[in-house]
Amino acid sequence: MSYLFTSESVSEGHPDKIADQISDALIDHFMAFDPQSKVACETLVTTGQVVLAGEVNTNTYLDVQSITREVIRKIGYTKSEYMFEANSCGIFSAIHEQSQDINQGVDRSSPEEQGAGDQGMMFGYATKETSNYMPLALDLSHKILQEMAGIRHNEPEVIDYLRPDAKSQVTIEYSDDNVPQRIDTIVVSTQHDDFDTEPVMLAKIKKDIIEIVIPRLKAKLPAELQALFNNKIQYHINPTGKFVIGGPHGDSGLTGRKIIVDTYGGKGAHGGGAFSGKDPSKVDRSGAYATRHIAKNMVAAGLCDEVLVQVSYAIGVAKPCGVFVNTYGTSKVDMTDGEIARKIEGIFDMRPYFIEQRLKLRNPIYSETAAYGHMGRKNEVVTKTFRAPDGTTITREVELFTWEKLDFVDQIKSAFGL
Repeated sequence: MSYLFTSESVSEGHPDKIADQISDALIDHFMAFDPQSKVACETLVTTGQVVLAGEVNTNTYLDVQSITREVIRKIGYTKSEYMFEANSCGIFSAIHEQSQDINQGVDRSSPEEQGAGDQGMMFGYATKETSNYMPLALDLSHKILQEMAGIRHNEPEVIDYLRPDAKSQVTIEYSDDNVPQRIDTIVVSTQHDDFDTEPVMLAKIKKDIIEIVIPRLKAKLPAELQALFNNKIQYHINPTGKFVIGGPHGDSGLTGRKIIVDTYGGKGAHGGGAFSGKDPSKVDRSGAYATRHIAKNMVAAGLCDEVLVQVSYAIGVAKPCGVFVNTYGTSKVDMTDGEIARKIEGIFDMRPYFIEQRLKLRNPIYSETAAYGHMGRKNEVVTKTFRAPDGTTITREVELFTWEKLDFVDQIKSAFGL
């Protein structure tokens, strides 16, 4: 019997994502001026206020107010009626030095023996149901909001009432053998400018989402995914009605509160640790990127159609406690998942230092991860410029989303005789 599976996404203007983007902008600036910085930075946003807190061990100094305001400005909170505005919001910083009790477990005289920044388990997942090896429901949810953000930022004349805060949700019908059959339901809630009458507002927003946003998204998809759209899709567009009050004025936001949106939309598993605001010595982040890298390369190599990879650590210890693999019965080799896991351990060194080196994680690459998902994104090289409070500027060429590279496919094929 067929079944339904649902995933959601939130826009860059959602309160929790504002917090994530501020935290990761601080990480990028620390990485730009002192790549060996150890940082755990949390952000709270609410009506007219931003609170920064966390622990830092670094040789640089940042103007956290300017960085924070620039993030808020870039997202689009630039009008006083939003009750949260880049130039006027209050910013309180309670960032202080990192505990030496933690730091002594991470730093080692030999960099290769760098200990994990915390205990815990991290998961990576990949599936062949999309070209970027991501679950389809989440991928479409992200793309709906990215399309709306593109209109808001670049073509406001197309839909002129959009405000930054938004959420989306997609439900997919799957066959018994886990193949997507059709899109069952699409939910979109978007913050908007005030209208004179609510019925007119609701009708226009629904019409614009269905007749402008969805066709633009559909046109960018491959033919096999376009075929999943049909005239039987249930649309729930701003189902509660008016959504003028939004962003941090409508709901407070916190770093790390959208971990399922950040990863696989509920597919696979999640170890529970957030990513944003953490330097790569925190294995919550680096371990999750490394396991995604492994999972994606495994599926791309044809080893399996779907896979979940887990790694776990003890704080201060370099060698992982264990690596686990679940191919959901889709493996193409005559080996148990346990045997596959042991062979994978021989291909990928999962000690934190080697993850950092392999994925180039001590670079200012994190702001781009903080909205629309950390996984399934485009691997590319970009040039970024950072300014210090003393006027010093650094321009860096950095490679984004290195964990999305398919650079171990040949090694996996060779190891497994594919």
